Amino acid sequence: MMDNLRAASNHVVLKILLALIILSFVLTGVGNYVIGGGDFAAKVNGDEISRAEMERAFSNERSRQQQMLGEQFSQLASNEGYMQQIRQQALSQLIDEKLLDQYASKLNLAISDDQIKQAIFSQPAFQTNGKFDNEKYNGLITSMGFTADQYAQALRKQLTTQQLIGAVANTDFMLKGEADNLIALVSQQRMVRQATIDVAKLAAQQSASDEEINNYYQQNKNNFMAPEQFRVSYIKLDAADMQETVSDADIQSWYDEHKADYGQPERKRYSIIQTKTEADANALLQQLKQGADFAQLAKTKSADPISARKGGDMGWLEPETTADELKQAALTTKGQLSTAIKSSVGYLIVRLDDIQAEQVKPLSEVRDAVTAKVKQEKSVDAFYKLQQKVSDAASNDNASLVGAEQAAGVKAVETNWFSRDSLPEALNFKPVADAIFNGALIGQDGSPGNNSDIITVEGDRAFVLRVSEHKAETVKPLDEVKADIASTIKREKAQKQAKAQAEAIIAELKSGKQDAFDKAGLKFAAAQPLTRSGQDAISQAAFSLPQPEKGKSSYGISEDMQGNVVLMALDDVRAGSLPPAQVEQMVKGVTQNNAQIAFEALLDNLRKEAKIKYGAAAQMQ
Repeated sequence: MMDNLRAASNHVVLKILLALIILSFVLTGVGNYVIGGGDFAAKVNGDEISRAEMERAFSNERSRQQQMLGEQFSQLASNEGYMQQIRQQALSQLIDEKLLDQYASKLNLAISDDQIKQAIFSQPAFQTNGKFDNEKYNGLITSMGFTADQYAQALRKQLTTQQLIGAVANTDFMLKGEADNLIALVSQQRMVRQATIDVAKLAAQQSASDEEINNYYQQNKNNFMAPEQFRVSYIKLDAADMQETVSDADIQSWYDEHKADYGQPERKRYSIIQTKTEADANALLQQLKQGADFAQLAKTKSADPISARKGGDMGWLEPETTADELKQAALTTKGQLSTAIKSSVGYLIVRLDDIQAEQVKPLSEVRDAVTAKVKQEKSVDAFYKLQQKVSDAASNDNASLVGAEQAAGVKAVETNWFSRDSLPEALNFKPVADAIFNGALIGQDGSPGNNSDIITVEGDRAFVLRVSEHKAETVKPLDEVKADIASTIKREKAQKQAKAQAEAIIAELKSGKQDAFDKAGLKFAAAQPLTRSGQDAISQAAFSLPQPEKGKSSYGISEDMQGNVVLMALDDVRAGSLPPAQVEQMVKGVTQNNAQIAFEALLDNLRKEAKIKYGAAAQMQ
């Protein structure tokens, strides 16, 4: 979690752009809360979380879940309990943000105007060719429904919270002695000799009677199931296969209806001066009418630090990215000034600097693209007409696909036998798989059932199919699995014998004898170093053995990857070493983990001490 918090502190504005999700904490317990009325989501120690904030957070969380889950989300979204869970998660996030904001205020943490400006100017999201782009900045925050002041306030809150996170996350440390002990433990090596009892060799000496085989079969029938099997006949329709011709008239008609797709709407370039009062705005208007330079006044008098930096210039704006206040000015002529316009941040003086008329590319320039579009639409139309025709034929002749074949003009494809785990690639679409495996197309006693309805999948493709043959899941007959069972019984007997033999040998070795070891024809291989990072069973077992006394060995038993029984002799424990980069990373990981624990403890304590009252907006809408 702390890695995410650190990353967030380095990409603050980008996080706000992606729906103002500041932190992703899950509410694990809030003390001292009450349920109340009122058109608000919650009050945290008296500070209100409004309905609007709640709905925006809910919308953001809903969008995040939809992006993460894809098609699965549409099914979950129909569940009221799931949507209520998303709403509660969004509210929990807002409450945690409020608690952190309050705690930051209590500590007198603050972010200066210069820090706000620097955060905005340095963000790639607001830059073009590495330089701050005021037009891009205004367009982005306007599209999110923010004014410059509202956005700056949200950013100030975000940076303050990150300052608090950093204060906690960057204070943990490890003493050198602690780090040295941890490194010595992690890098330790154990010198181990190994001797292997070959289980496969012992298994070849075993026997399995018919009675043993039959008993094993009866006790483990679930291990010998033959999966459900299907054979399917299907007709595939694909819009891409439908080659339609188009006329010049078709092309011209489509172009005339979609001219807006091949041009740029009217754009206007504005400059603004923002003031706190109407009187200030009128005073500046009087200076402008007397010949004062607009850009100079904007730089020295405007309350908006972003536009002021460029003499009030807002850049080129299209209708969709133009703020309501600018539209309200109703300016139509280059150089035209507005009156003082009231806004949510005070008053604005707006000047229309330039106009670019709507531009549309002529048909001659886009003819190829238009032709492709027309062909595609005609193909899709023909595809849906054919789809309906084939669907009707499949319904009218439900005993076979003959009628559907005639309607489609293609022969049905017949698959080989397959199971749920081996669906043919050509049919590997979820709607198709659901239709095959849900049982609705299977007749009695495995006989063919009805034809399916038209099944549409992505990419303008569709299927009609029928299950031509079906075999239910069943237990394989004993004769079919007898050899495998006999092999299993022999191996189990061999492993049991090998483990008993190994335990007897280890007992002798621990007492200083090795007669049984020699009699078994075993030899220890040369000692090899094993480390804690080894994931195999032998390495793990080696580090569970007690350290050997000087001049002696510790003994144990394990298994190798082939299931053979391995005798281990631990001769020596040695200190290892780690590369400096790995040591640094390890220490960093421990300190970050400790910092995470400290931060979560802080947040948990804030929750327990908080007085939280839930309002009507907290309930599911």
